[in-house]
Amino acid sequence: MGGQRPFRGPVRGAPSPTFPSVTSTPSSSSPSPSSGSPTAPSDDPLRRFRLDGRVAIVTGASSGLGRRFARVLHGVGASVVVTARRADRLDELVATLPGAVAVAGDITVEDDRQRLIDRALALTGHLDVLVNNAGMSNPVAAEDELVDQFRRVVEVNLTAVFGLSQLAGRQMLEQGHGSIVNIASILGMVAAAPIKEASYTASKGAVINLTRQLGAEWGRRGVRVNAIAPGWFETEMTAEMWGDESSMAYIRRNTPLGRPGLLDELDGALLYLAGDASSYVTGQVLAVDGGWTAR
Repeated sequence: MGGQRPFRGPVRGAPSPTFPSVTSTPSSSSPSPSSGSPTAPSDDPLRRFRLDGRVAIVTGASSGLGRRFARVLHGVGASVVVTARRADRLDELVATLPGAVAVAGDITVEDDRQRLIDRALALTGHLDVLVNNAGMSNPVAAEDELVDQFRRVVEVNLTAVFGLSQLAGRQMLEQGHGSIVNIASILGMVAAAPIKEASYTASKGAVINLTRQLGAEWGRRGVRVNAIAPGWFETEMTAEMWGDESSMAYIRRNTPLGRPGLLDELDGALLYLAGDASSYVTGQVLAVDGGWTAR
């Protein structure tokens, strides 16, 4: 079919493939962060979720998901650099995370992005994880949304993500290893309607395909790029919905698990994609949505 040669089974005389025994003794615990090349599997799977000695940047860390992500990465050993526009909230956060660094700034500003990368590199000279979490929405009917409003959402949710990924990616490519985790959304996978979010859905859909492109383009040089697509979680962006019973009923009715998510239910996805547990995964989107996109 399609001009392909039919499969006729193994070539006569060809050696049979051999596979390592699952009971064999491993020689190493995880892929080497200095080379990006995998080694033998570990007999302690949980070690692959550790980030000891790694440097991780989290954007949009002044509240919500970003704040949680910073705590989680710090909890598994990473040196965390957090950024957002609200400096007071960042200072409050790093006061509870020994060794963490706050860099107040606006990710849509090129100089602020460069300053963030420079500050992270000043810690150890390398950058291992970037979590592109910062985002915004503009809930308004598509026919009423101003082009400038649409442009601003795309600038924050997409253009800044590319700009920061590019800066981090250059460093990671030079190192030969690194992991970028983009926080997309289920509304980048399916329409938001009846919720009116044209600019948000467009920008998050673009983040998903940007993730695929960067993951495929940089994979052979040791840099992995993946995305998490959260479902409905309580954050500043969704606070209005959480205060409206009809909105909560809508979420419960349309989510197969029958409820919105809890912030700690994103921890596993983040640690999986940020660290060595996903060393053979790139360009993928992991929906953590209670089954919303499976309907």
